[in-house]
Amino acid sequence: MRGWAGALRAAASGPGTVSGGFRERFDFGGRDVASWFPGHMAKGLRQMRSSLRRADCLIEVHDARIPLSGRNPMLQEALGIRPHVLVLNKMDLADPCRQPTVLEHLKQQGCSHVVFTDCQNNGNIKKIVPLVAKLVGNSPRYHRAESTEYSILVIGVPNVGKSSLINSLRRLHLKKGKATAVGGEPGVTKAVLTRIQVCEKPLMYVVDTPGVLPPKLGDVETGMKLALCGAIRDHLVGEDIMADYLLYTLNKQQQFGYVQCYGLAEACDDIESVLKHVALTQGRTQKVKVLTGTGNVNVTMLNYPAAAYKFLRDFRAGYLGRVTLD
Repeated sequence: MRGWAGALRAAASGPGTVSGGFRERFDFGGRDVASWFPGHMAKGLRQMRSSLRRADCLIEVHDARIPLSGRNPMLQEALGIRPHVLVLNKMDLADPCRQPTVLEHLKQQGCSHVVFTDCQNNGNIKKIVPLVAKLVGNSPRYHRAESTEYSILVIGVPNVGKSSLINSLRRLHLKKGKATAVGGEPGVTKAVLTRIQVCEKPLMYVVDTPGVLPPKLGDVETGMKLALCGAIRDHLVGEDIMADYLLYTLNKQQQFGYVQCYGLAEACDDIESVLKHVALTQGRTQKVKVLTGTGNVNVTMLNYPAAAYKFLRDFRAGYLGRVTLD
């Protein structure tokens, strides 16, 4: 455990520390985010491409906390000439002050139809069906010109809320409950599902797809942002380095909600100190047997991995404030 905490301390005090006490850049220690492309995702990508021929419109769902990072290049290639709506979900967890800047960046990238959503509330979700109907109505439908129903393909990286969005649309327009499984781990939707009706007038069906990540991420920092938002499984990156990067990012953006959340005296850039405080105040301890000259003795020690997981989970739940990582 001391080695684990010591490694964190070494990273936190590595190159890039500024005089004000906060790091100017993050030392990834030569880490590389390994390829994460399970078999079911490769199969899903092939099936998704075949579904494109029958789609009138594409709804790309992404996490509002990382609006510019990690949007799959293969998905963008697959968009083709079809109408495209970018839904930035989990807006309730992202910094609302960053929305104008984000929209401007996306506009420069060719994304002119962007909707911010929160699947817990119907507000902006109401905008999606009318927008899709308008875009499809103004676009050539080729071999589907005779069809009176709209076929929508929902795409995106893992764990951004694709299934939650579909369920919200059904609840809003059909007054019906869940049609797809929802989970907080990437990869819950493991097979491309059949068509799901989400609206009666106009008659609209969507196809949910598994999230698909690129076989190789462009850089470590992009992978780290995706991991913090749950698009990559924690253990593939490491909860320790993720917690340290999260602390670095919060301090860099002057988002000090963690100070109040955990009762710290002041903002801190040392991940070991923060996790030690989290472990003490949140009861993240473990009993360890220590062999002594008189026999085994149970010693209570701080559980740093559990504290790191708590830190990450609190960020994902919005307890540390509304944060946009890009």
